[in-house]
Amino acid sequence: MKTKEPEIPEILKIKGPELNRRGFLAAGAGAIALASMTTSARAAELTPDEAANVKLVNDFCAAWPSHDLDRIMAFFADDGAYRMTETTPLADGRDAVSERIQTIINNVDRFDVLDTFARGPMVINERIDYFSDFALKTWHGVGVFFIREGKIVDWYDYTIAMEQA
Repeated sequence: MKTKEPEIPEILKIKGPELNRRGFLAAGAGAIALASMTTSARAAELTPDEAANVKLVNDFCAAWPSHDLDRIMAFFADDGAYRMTETTPLADGRDAVSERIQTIINNVDRFDVLDTFARGPMVINERIDYFSDFALKTWHGVGVFFIREGKIVDWYDYTIAMEQA
């Protein structure tokens, strides 16, 4: 004997392509899995090494308003690399990184770190950088840092938005 499907109110009926029960359940399961992955990733505790890496990157960002090149460069490994944005060439090696930073250091007002994520030697932060007497007023983006033995080995910035001066 076949069971009768319950009557679906007109307002809940799908218009256009038909959605069957299996499709509905699969979509719901996918949404729940995605939501739980996001929650799990956010809820994961940092290891002591990850916490130290986050502190290093936050201290590095906080050092910029000092306009002290030696203080900022102290955070970098000797073989460090820096890409200012996704469209600029890589500054590879300590001298190249120092030269690149020198071009903007005196225009930095501050870096506001909005969010930070860390796994192993990687730290990713979202931030807004504020400038004065520069082509940009603000730069909103994501910084990706690779840390080794308490030093920044790679720093790559990726732009979300920019406000011209």
